[in-house]
Order: sequence, then C-alpha cells, then structure tokens
Amino acid sequence: MKSGLSRALCVAGLGALLIATAGPGFAQQADREIVLGAIVPSSGPFAEWGRANTVTLQMIEKQINGGGGINGAKLRIAILDDATKPAQATNNLRKLAGDDKALAVAGPLTSSAAEVTFPVANEMKIVATSQASSKPGVAKLNRPWAFRNTIDEGVLGRTTVPYYKKSFNIKSVAIIFDAKDATAATVGSRIMPALMKENDIEVLNASDPLSFNTGDLDVSAQVTKMKALNPDGVVVSADYSQAVTVIREMKRQGMIKPVVGSTQLISSAILKAAPEIPIVAPATFYATMKGDKPEKFVNELQPLLRKTSGLPPEIEPSMYDANIYEIVSIYIDAIKATGVTGKPEDLETDRAKIRDYMAKLAGFPGLGGPIGFNDDGDAIKAFYILQGESGAWQSKVRGCSAAPGHPGC
Repeated sequence: MKSGLSRALCVAGLGALLIATAGPGFAQQADREIVLGAIVPSSGPFAEWGRANTVTLQMIEKQINGGGGINGAKLRIAILDDATKPAQATNNLRKLAGDDKALAVAGPLTSSAAEVTFPVANEMKIVATSQASSKPGVAKLNRPWAFRNTIDEGVLGRTTVPYYKKSFNIKSVAIIFDAKDATAATVGSRIMPALMKENDIEVLNASDPLSFNTGDLDVSAQVTKMKALNPDGVVVSADYSQAVTVIREMKRQGMIKPVVGSTQLISSAILKAAPEIPIVAPATFYATMKGDKPEKFVNELQPLLRKTSGLPPEIEPSMYDANIYEIVSIYIDAIKATGVTGKPEDLETDRAKIRDYMAKLAGFPGLGGPIGFNDDGDAIKAFYILQGESGAWQSKVRGCSAAPGHPGC
C-alpha cells in the first residue's frame, strides 16, 4: 500500500501531467481573473446604503463564481469606501483603474462624488456607472465614459408631483432641503419649485427658502416656520437619513402633512419615523415588487442584509441595491458579448468594448424591467411612484423615462 506521501506525489504528478498535456495556456486560464471595481460609501452619512451595496456586490460575485465564472475566469469585485467624500471617491477611481486594473467601475453613489469622479473616468478611459446619482446633467457633462443607472429627478418629478397634487388635494407647499447635498439642493431649490409652478401649486416660502446641512440634528426652528405657513403639504429634499430628522420633528410638532420628495427618500427606515405622515417619492425598484426576478433578488439578498452588522434588523433591499446589481450584471453581459479577455495587454481595448456596448444597450433585462441608456448616459427604464403607508411602500403609478413604445418602457 502506498504511503500518504506517495499518494500526494502521485496526485501532484497527475496535476502536472494534466497541465502539460493541456498546453501552456491551461494554468493561465485557471488563474485568470475578471476584475470589476466598485465605489460605495460604507462609512459617513450614506453608510447604510453603502454597506447594503457591499453585501449586494458580494452576493453577485459569489453567484457568478458559483456558476463557473465569466468565460471560465473568476470574477473579483474590488470594493472601496469613499466615506461620502468626493475627493476620496476620485482617489478610489484612480486606484481601481490604475492599481487594480478594473475593467469598469460601479459607482460612486452620490451626485457630489460623481461630479468630480466622472471627469477622472474620462481621463483614465474607464466606464463608471453611478447607482444613485440623479442630479440633472451629471453624466451628460462627462461623456462618453460616464453612465448612471438612474433617472434624472426632473423627469421623475413630472409624474410624481401631479400624483401628489391629485391624491392629497395639494394647493400649497412649504419646501425644506439639505443645502450641503448636491442632489437635494438642486431638487429643493430648482426642480421642485419649477414643478410646483407647472402644476399650479403655491410655494409658500418661495422667498424665504428653508434649509439645513447634512448631519444637523436640530431642525425645530425650520419646522416651526413651516408649520406657521400652514401648507397643504411639505417638500422634503434630502436623503432618507437626513429627511428622517425633519419628519420626526414634524410629528413632534403635530405637523401631520403629506410629504413629497425625490428618490433620495426611498428607504424602509424612513417609514418608521412617523407612519401617520404619508410620503410620496419615485423609485425604479422597491422591495415588495412582484415578479420572479425582483422577488428572487429580494429573497436572496434580504437575509444577507439582516445578518450584516451596522445595518438595521428590519432593512429591506433598496432601489440602490437593485441598481448596483444591474450595473454589474450589465458589465458581465458586455464582457461575454464583446469578447473581453481581461488580459493586461488588452485592458484599453476591453474597456472601450464595455463602453461601446453600454452606449448601444437597449432592453437589457433588469430587475424592475428593461434597461437602456440615452445619449446623456442616463438610464432608460421604468419607474414607479410609491406612497409610504403604514410602514410599507405601495406602488401607485408606473412611468417610464422614455416615450411609450421604447424598448426600455
């Protein structure tokens, strides 16, 4: 009987023989990696979104590698934390493009970060696709390498505001916004006032804008001013973690008025702040969406999120988790469809193939429906007007970011 050492030598010899007979490319093929990058805010004001994004990315990486990888190569997603700091997001992109040799990057999340990171993507000739940025024009200013798997807030608002007006008989509003956040400030100071005017809704504090800064814990003075105006409704333009502070203060002061806002309000957490205050906001995905694909995504991701430290125990997959999952899925499809090799010597060509694939994309099967991109680099996809009721989001209206009949609709 052979000893353990003899058996090990035989196995090693057999492995060497298989590699030798398979040719010199066999070992290289087995070790080959396809590297994608991701920039998420795992710390800072948007940490909940970033940590959930990280779990989502780890899930898709495991799914792909469990299914045999991409064209026989292992997928590796290099994930970096930008802490919601634009300068750090820029440094992250340079590292992912330069040191990690990523083929494409998912992120950054915020418009503030995208505004400074997208120009670097153009400089380094690597696709970067944001999972959340929705400030108008951010991708458009940074073509051809910048994309966003999101819809311009102005487009979304043209469906959101009429629904809000009709549902709650809104004739007047007061507006409050986070002046430090790029998307929130734009929506609160420009987009919403214009949309209210278009829909014959009076902005009672148009000459006296109410704002606060990211991280402020006391907004009692601003809410007191809004309450004195006695509006029919309130526009809260801030990401959910900051909007919660405003909504809780509204409840404390007995200002039970329907709230409307942008995609930044979409979170399961915000509905717990004051369940008696209706909240209306648009989204391209929500956790209770029906259908095989969205339900499978939620059923697989939600248990992973709820096991992750630093996330609330009741957390549900968000629109931004769906968006980043779709971004990576599109990259993988581009790699398979265009013959991307992932070899260092082909890096420049491979990146250009992904860019060109995305520019022509139409009808990609996303979680919430077909996806494409317009000439500005923004997503062409369906969206839904959601209303927070009794702690859950309910879909009220379906819209699309393109004309009826487009593959994305």
